Amino acid sequence: VTGAWKAQIPGRDGQMREMMFTFKVDGETLTGTVGAGQNAAQITNGKVSGDDISFTVVRSFGGNEVKMLYTGKVSGDEIKFTQTREGSDRKVEFTAKKS
Repeated sequence: VTGAWKAQIPGRDGQMREMMFTFKVDGETLTGTVGAGQNAAQITNGKVSGDDISFTVVRSFGGNEVKMLYTGKVSGDEIKFTQTREGSDRKVEFTAKKS
């Protein structure tokens, strides 16, 4: 899992946007960032258990904190993710590929 991953994620407007993930695994602990450059956000609560990974990303929009929860299943050079916003039922599914 350690390394750089790239995904195309559908936005609310239906447009696809590219998202970069940079992961580092130490035992069962996952750290890293989501996004790139100045837009990169730190991963918190990252865990790895077998093929399963999970983490949280907190971003600030207009002074409001938004928590995004990610769960994924690793299979070779792909991770199938489900992304949910804390407090929302909306789920976004996407696949990240190792880059």
